[in-house]
Amino acid sequence: MYFIGAGPGAPDLITVRGRDRIAASPVCLYAGSLVPVELLEYCPPGARLVDTANLDLDQILAELLDAHAKGLDVARLHSGDPSVFSAMAEQLRRLNAAGVPYEIVPGVPAFAAAAAALGRELTVPGVAQTVILTRTAARATPMPPGEELATLSASRSTLVLHLAVQRIAALVEELLPWYGDDCPAAVVAYASRPDEVILRGTLADIASRVEAAGIKRTAVIIVGSVLTAEEFPDSHLYSTTRERH
Repeated sequence: MYFIGAGPGAPDLITVRGRDRIAASPVCLYAGSLVPVELLEYCPPGARLVDTANLDLDQILAELLDAHAKGLDVARLHSGDPSVFSAMAEQLRRLNAAGVPYEIVPGVPAFAAAAAALGRELTVPGVAQTVILTRTAARATPMPPGEELATLSASRSTLVLHLAVQRIAALVEELLPWYGDDCPAAVVAYASRPDEVILRGTLADIASRVEAAGIKRTAVIIVGSVLTAEEFPDSHLYSTTRERH
């Protein structure tokens, strides 16, 4: 049983290990709305392909347990990296209870692909050294106490919001007291895909840019000074004064 990070969208961003695990698995479960269909070409001939986009958790687990009972390896493809917002944890909990072994293969997360598209490092010396990955509670599981956006924003760290672009106008209002309307902001939709869309602006105008572009899903919002930082000290990592012995 393999839980594989399928990457943000470009099929060639799958890891070599992930590709090889797919090729060795006669059963493949994938989210058809998120995982590039090109990855299915790595499946062995005659593989059972199951699109999980319209399946509930019980139906997905039934597929996994049935394959395990038949002694068949399963490639369970999750978009991005399965450690973040993948709904993998509840599947693993049930597999643990059933005594089913598994392996997790990491992948390229959406926020990394978005940062690459923007040509930016999210941790810049003297500007920001912390990245917060979060989402909002709208149409999803409620946020745990202490993880409200106002609380997370108080540090003015680089903020990455997943699953939130439909609420961007409301989010901006929550962020303004902490970041200010001139804080750089960007939205990357369909990062790494042929239809990738990149929007740059500030908290003052990013919501209107998103509305004008008609972006409603599969997008990452990034907020923070790192997006436009030019004046900052060089990293100590390559400093001539750093002791290297």
